[in-house]
Amino acid sequence: MTAAASAIALDPQILAGKPVVAGTRLSVEFVIGLLADGWSEAEIIANYPALTADRIRAVAESSAGPARADRAAHAIGANRARHGRHR
Repeated sequence: MTAAASAIALDPQILAGKPVVAGTRLSVEFVIGLLADGWSEAEIIANYPALTADRIRAVAESSAGPARADRAAHAIGANRARHGRHR
């Protein structure tokens, strides 16, 4: 199982079976939406401490095809640069 696959859970009892970040009730769609809205990894983690940078990247990678995953990774990097945060 890949890191991306292990970061995602599907359970019909949680959010009607929507893909969620494993161990949370945060949907993959929600996390992707935060990234699309320009939130940095640091902002997401500060507001949702159950998430880690690795989990956020795994969600971005697993939620889209390779081209969209590349764009998500680019957005994460751009958000870090814009907010002056680098890891």
